Amino acid sequence: MTMKNGNTITALRERIARGELSHEALIDEVLEAAEQPAAQHVFTRLYADAARAAARHADAARKAGVETAPLAGLPVSVKDLYDVAGETTMAGSAVCAGEAPAAHDATAVARLRAQGAAIVGKTNMTEFAFSGVGINPHYGTPRNPADAQTPRIPGGSSSGAAVSVALGLAVAGLGSDTGGSIRIPAALCGLVGFKSTQSRVPRTGAFELARSLDTVCAMARSVEDCLIADAAIADAPLAVRRRPLQGMRLAVPRTLMFDDIEPAVARAFDRALQALSAAGAQIVDITLAELAEIATVNAPGGFSPVEASAVHRERFAAKRSGFDSRVAARIALGTEVRAADYIAMQDRRRDWIGRVERAIEGFDALVCPTVPIVAPPIDALAEDAAFFKANGLLLRNTFAINLLDGCAFSLPCHAPGELPVGLMLASVHGDDARLAAAALAAEPVLRHVDGIYYDSHAMALLR
Repeated sequence: MTMKNGNTITALRERIARGELSHEALIDEVLEAAEQPAAQHVFTRLYADAARAAARHADAARKAGVETAPLAGLPVSVKDLYDVAGETTMAGSAVCAGEAPAAHDATAVARLRAQGAAIVGKTNMTEFAFSGVGINPHYGTPRNPADAQTPRIPGGSSSGAAVSVALGLAVAGLGSDTGGSIRIPAALCGLVGFKSTQSRVPRTGAFELARSLDTVCAMARSVEDCLIADAAIADAPLAVRRRPLQGMRLAVPRTLMFDDIEPAVARAFDRALQALSAAGAQIVDITLAELAEIATVNAPGGFSPVEASAVHRERFAAKRSGFDSRVAARIALGTEVRAADYIAMQDRRRDWIGRVERAIEGFDALVCPTVPIVAPPIDALAEDAAFFKANGLLLRNTFAINLLDGCAFSLPCHAPGELPVGLMLASVHGDDARLAAAALAAEPVLRHVDGIYYDSHAMALLR
C-alpha cells in the first residue's frame, strides 16, 4: 500500500513531485484497498470514477507545471451526512430511503472539489450522528485498526471517517463534531482531530443533529494535515503564528474530566504531561468547578435530544420503528421538553460560557484526556446498559468544549504497543489560530512519546 507508515499530505506531495508516485496510481491503490476485508463497513459508497478523474486532472496539472492546491488529486473521504448532488443523504440511517436527493453539494464538499480533492467515497457513521460509540446496526460497524486480535469500536459518530484515515484510504476525513464526533474517533484510532469554532465552516448541506452544537470539521494524521483540510472547507487558512512550547501555560481542569478514568489512559496522559513540562510548558492544575454544572446547564432533555427531535419530528412519528433503537431512545428524550425550558437552557448556557471564559483567561489551552477510556470491544457493548455507560464516558470531556462553543484538538499520546489514547487541547470561541499554534508545538513532543507503532500496525492489516 502506497500510504503505509502514515504518509502525511506534505510527504505524499513530495513523493509525487519527485516522480515516485502519481496521483492516479495513489487513487488506484486506495480504491483497491477499500475493497479489502480490513476496510469492511468503512464506506457506504465509493466514487471511483470521480476520484480517478480528479487524480488525472492533478497529474496533468503537475505535468504542465501548474501549481495545485494542497489537496489536489489526494484521497479525501466524506461523512455520510453531507449532501452530494443527485443523492439522497442517508446520514447512516435506513429511514431516509426514498427521500428527495440533494440538489447541491454541501458547502464543505463543494469546497473540497474546488481544491481538486479526489473524494473517494462516503463514510459510515452512527445513525444521524447521535452517539460517540460508532456502532451502526444498518450498515455494520467499522473495526478499529488499532487491535488486530479484538474487534473494537472506532468511536463515533464519524466512525468510517476515522478508519478511512487510519487505514491510509484518505489523507483527511471530513466529519462533524456535535459532542465529540471528530475528537472521539480520532482519539480511539490514534489520529489528530480538529474541532474548530462552530461558526468557522458553514453547515449548509450538512444533515442536522443539533444546530446549537454541530460543527463541520475534519481529522487527519497530523496537526498540519488537519489545518490543510480546515483551510479547504473554511475557504481560508487560519493565521497561525508558530510559537515554541517553552513558556506556554496549559491548564489541567481537575473537575469531572478525570472521573472514572481507566488506568491505561491515566498512564498515557501523565506521561504526556511530563513530556510537555520537560519541553518547557507550564502545567497548572485548576479546579474549573464550572464543569460540574454541565448536567444542569444541559437539562432538561439536553440540547442534542431537543434539537434532534425537532429535526426528525415527522420522520420519527412515521418511521420510528426503522430507527436504531438507541438513537430513537435519545431523540425521544427531547420530544417532551417545553419551549420555555429550552429557552432557559440557552440562557444558562450563555451565562456558563461567560464564566468559563473568565476562569481560563490567561492560559494558552486547557489540556485533559480526550476520552477517559480506551476503545472497548464491540461485543462488550451488546447490552444497552453497557452501551449507554460507554457512550456517556466517551462524550463527557469532548461535549464540554461543544457546550463552550470552543475549539479543540485531539492528539495521540500513547506509547508503542498501547491502545490509542488522545490528549485534548482546547480553548474558547474564536481562538482557533492560537490553539493551532499550541497543537503544532505540542505535537512533536507527544509524537516522541507515542512513536510510530500505530501507523505501521494499521497499514499491516491491508497487506
